[in-house]
Amino acid sequence: MSFHVPSLNSETAAMLATPALLVWPDRIDANIRRMLQTAGRPDRLRPHCKTHKMAEVVRKLTAAGITCHKAATIVEADMLCRAGAEDVVLAGNPVGPALTELVRLAGRYPDVRFSVTADSEVCVRMLSDACQAAGRCVGVLLDLDVGLHRTGIDPSSDAAAALYRTIEKLPGIEPAGLHVYDGHQHQESLAERTNAVRSAWEPVQRLIERLEADGHTVPELLCGGTPTFPVYAEFSDPRIRLSPGTCTLHDVGYGSKCPDLEFEVAAAVATRVISTAVPGQLTLDAGHKSVAADPPASRRVFFPDLPDAQAIIHNEEHLTVTTSQAARFTPGDLLMALPIHICPTVALHHCALVVQDGRITDEWSIARHRRLQDGRCP
Repeated sequence: MSFHVPSLNSETAAMLATPALLVWPDRIDANIRRMLQTAGRPDRLRPHCKTHKMAEVVRKLTAAGITCHKAATIVEADMLCRAGAEDVVLAGNPVGPALTELVRLAGRYPDVRFSVTADSEVCVRMLSDACQAAGRCVGVLLDLDVGLHRTGIDPSSDAAAALYRTIEKLPGIEPAGLHVYDGHQHQESLAERTNAVRSAWEPVQRLIERLEADGHTVPELLCGGTPTFPVYAEFSDPRIRLSPGTCTLHDVGYGSKCPDLEFEVAAAVATRVISTAVPGQLTLDAGHKSVAADPPASRRVFFPDLPDAQAIIHNEEHLTVTTSQAARFTPGDLLMALPIHICPTVALHHCALVVQDGRITDEWSIARHRRLQDGRCP
């Protein structure tokens, strides 16, 4: 798969301070259209905002009829509410200050439906106590482990059904359904990915049948991420909501590994050459304060205009690459670096610069903090 982003005009390129995160709104729009095409209907979507973390992207999704969202942090949840979301799921057991702030958010936005995912009786009891004390009600999706082994409870276990029953009984909370996240499923072959998802779904289906046989309601089945998005989109259960995240901005990682995901790269890190002192090498200002350091060190960015570049050093402020084209560059030259993993790259920046027709036309704030300040997103 080829990757390319539009160039900046010469005046904008000359004035741009680097490193900087750039986004192309027309490509974001195209990715949203593709999401809708895959899902079939906007009400089947609950996109995860952890990738973009931007209110402007949420407003684009809302304009497309998508009103339900998923967040990873309280600050992201607050951003979603301020941007007009009607239904927000906070992924993960809310504990510590996050629990207090969640209940405050529920009071601040009474017209928004809040839910969390949970896999622990201790956590759901704490949530119940906090909601009851505040006079609020929050939905709880039972978090299931379908193979990632990070969070969640085994869907085939008696404990899963027992915890769902507990959620139904406790005051201040209500059962909102099941959360089925499978971030480990990113096989290159769509057929292999589909087979893996369907195999992991079998114990989930048995749990659904068990709960319903016992008289429990399962309102929503919140499923998957970006790689498994097209797989779950083919499932017929009307309660399924699809939760892709990365595809709003897309990245080289999924674009290379899952070629069936026909989204466009809509974000890049602009970086400048700062040294050409070593023959055959370029050192740029795209250190791991501006580009995510979680892929292998040799594969963190891709340069469309320098496809043979191989990273050999990546530290806080610098990225050094070898390339056969090093001699044609001088300090100050601008390059576009496409992150292999866009989600944590976005979180390194306080804003994204919006590019239209080769010019910077706006700045979009990024909800990258962990705590609300003065009750609001910084």
